[in-house]
Amino acid sequence: MKTCTRCVLPETFPGIRLEDDGDEVDVCQFCRRAPAAEERAGRQASLREAFEALVDELRPAPGYHCMLSWSGGKDSTYTLGKLCQDYGLRVLAFTFDNGFISPGALENMRRVADTLGVDHVIVRPGFRLMKELFTASLQPGMYSSKALERASGICSTCMGLAKGLGLRLALEKKIPVMAYGWSPGQIPTASAILRPQRKMLQLMVEAAATPLNRVSDGQTSLYFPEAHHFEGVKSMPVQVSPLLFLDWKEEAAVDAIRAYGWQPPDDTDPNSTNCLLNAYANQAHEKQFGYHAYAMELSGLVREGYMSRDEALRRLKERPSPEIVAHVAERLGVDA
Repeated sequence: MKTCTRCVLPETFPGIRLEDDGDEVDVCQFCRRAPAAEERAGRQASLREAFEALVDELRPAPGYHCMLSWSGGKDSTYTLGKLCQDYGLRVLAFTFDNGFISPGALENMRRVADTLGVDHVIVRPGFRLMKELFTASLQPGMYSSKALERASGICSTCMGLAKGLGLRLALEKKIPVMAYGWSPGQIPTASAILRPQRKMLQLMVEAAATPLNRVSDGQTSLYFPEAHHFEGVKSMPVQVSPLLFLDWKEEAAVDAIRAYGWQPPDDTDPNSTNCLLNAYANQAHEKQFGYHAYAMELSGLVREGYMSRDEALRRLKERPSPEIVAHVAERLGVDA
């Protein structure tokens, strides 16, 4: 199977065009039109300056300055440390427990929250509902092919619920900023700081909630903001993904969060440091669509110089633990 010779996108990726580019062969369109390093650095500097201006506005205010969606993995934990220690923000850490957070990740969160002194809220929906949603996510048609380019159906379901619950909580507690631990490659740099208008945010909520409500007969409506949550709110929470403009290197991030008591868990797959479900979701996605669910993310990291192509290829080829996959399949009542 052909793969882009600059990044790691395979010829099975939707809409990919592998073409010659000068002396190089089989280069994808994403690599051919990628901005130069100097342009990326300029964008990051502008975003960092805008974020620091926002932080200066927040610090004097009472209450929580920011809510972080905290998975317990390395990137969101690193983000938490940055917000608390480097920027001096009062952060409410919010965790959506999908029923498959690894024991190692839960222990990491306990230690880190104690070390940093942050308030931590965990919401864990009933497993019967989660099982219904995750098994439905394995079926074709629940999400568009475009949505599945960046994440598996199972992960899309999990992220939709986590973001819906997080937004509901932020609106209820009048928290002005919602932060995420997205690393470079997971989302476009243009989405690093978003100031959504009310109508835009309501449309985003509706788009995320509709497929989940459809397969659950409306049971998931409890996990998304309702109309009254938007009433009387002068400005919607600013959406921030700091790792897209701060200095971030995976190895340095792991070294930094070890000081908070975080340890790499030994009970997850190569592409996750918090979730047992991820291994099964990736395997199911690759079997159904012919490409790894992390192909786009790892390609972005290679393209922007955060990871070598060899390392990205190694991660895509490394198979998840059969024991973890079997455990997840058994709990969901599906084939491994």
